[in-house]
Amino acid sequence: MNASGPLRDAPYGRIWQLSWPTILSNLTVPMLGAVDTAVMGHLPDPTYVGGVAVGSMIFAFLYWGFGFLRMGTTGFVAQAHGRDDGIEIRAVLARALLIGLAAALVLVVAQHPLRAGALAIVEGAADVERLAEIYFDTRIWGAPATLANYAILGWMLGMQFARAALLIQIVINGLNAALDIWFVVELGWGIEGVALATALAQYTGVALGLLLIAMRLRRIEGAWQCASIFDLAALGSLLRVSRDIFIRTLTMIFAWSLLTWSGARLGTNVLAANALLMNFQSFLSHGLDGFAHATSALVGEAVGARNRRLLRSVVAAATLMASCVAVGYSLVYSLFGPSLLGLLTDIPTLLNFAGEFLPWMALSPLVSVWSYQLDGIFIGATRSAEMRNAMVVSVALYTVAIFTLPSFLGNHGLWASVMLFMLFRAVTLAVFYPRVERMMAK
Repeated sequence: MNASGPLRDAPYGRIWQLSWPTILSNLTVPMLGAVDTAVMGHLPDPTYVGGVAVGSMIFAFLYWGFGFLRMGTTGFVAQAHGRDDGIEIRAVLARALLIGLAAALVLVVAQHPLRAGALAIVEGAADVERLAEIYFDTRIWGAPATLANYAILGWMLGMQFARAALLIQIVINGLNAALDIWFVVELGWGIEGVALATALAQYTGVALGLLLIAMRLRRIEGAWQCASIFDLAALGSLLRVSRDIFIRTLTMIFAWSLLTWSGARLGTNVLAANALLMNFQSFLSHGLDGFAHATSALVGEAVGARNRRLLRSVVAAATLMASCVAVGYSLVYSLFGPSLLGLLTDIPTLLNFAGEFLPWMALSPLVSVWSYQLDGIFIGATRSAEMRNAMVVSVALYTVAIFTLPSFLGNHGLWASVMLFMLFRAVTLAVFYPRVERMMAK
């Protein structure tokens, strides 16, 4: 590295080419969540917002737990891409799709005990649980498509086909939003219509994704080989990483679900207000994840090529760019937070109550950006054990906070706990970062 440091030679152009489609792609996800919330929020009872919040939380447990299908696929295929290994590029995709299909079948078969157990844990109001049950019974049939899309999008991000991933997400979430409005507003199907729209859009995304992948693979040397797909060493590595990320993701989902659960115990108004505010956090996380995904793809390439200089330049540049975006988020939330809330609901009491907690939304980007960037680094390097351990420690500390602070700060205590959680994630991952450097050749 020259005396000017990693920033001078950093691949800003490549990071931006990967980031902007991924940012737009990711932002379609919370936009969809905002549409779901807005459609329910303009019905006459906040119970509908609570029903969507609880139903979505359940699927967060069921689907986000399989986030390794995206994160693991991104890291492994990025490293194969760095080695120019066309056979392994195909094998990584096949393994992820097969695991996703098997997992989806388990979820569909076990749907009734899963639903009953989840609702028993939530302990929401009876009318909220009734609506959440309707939502679950419809959306569960989209499980095969949802998990397949995790694998497809992870593969595309690892291969640096960010624009193709953007197209898929736009189609999925654009169709989902349109069907939301049609099913709920025009046909009057209520919460069942919201869930059905999600399932149908996911299947459309799978069909488009497989078509785009087939077109891309024509340009990449190599072939589909059963021996490579079922290679025991490769499967062992995938299962190891999958296990670690599965534990890490479930632990993280527990942390977010604990926020919903704690809010529900404070009353339906707190539950509904936090559901609205979580849209701010969701927009933030999906936006910052654009840089994290670009980081993971380029870090994976650097690891595959054993290029320490590329690793350092990617980490420095992507973190700088993400930090600038985080400041922008903070300014937007500070200046336009009340107006953004007004787009989500027109219930005066709910709007006023949620508005009390907007300062936490303005603070969140400045606290959260570091953990997202470090996630991207560790995903690209497939350092899954460190990700798992850091998350377990962070959630343990967060749990102490969330069971302590609300007792004298109320809902402000819940959001203070969330800020501490994001800080804990960054600090614990930073402690492990030198291990990523040690992976590289001298």
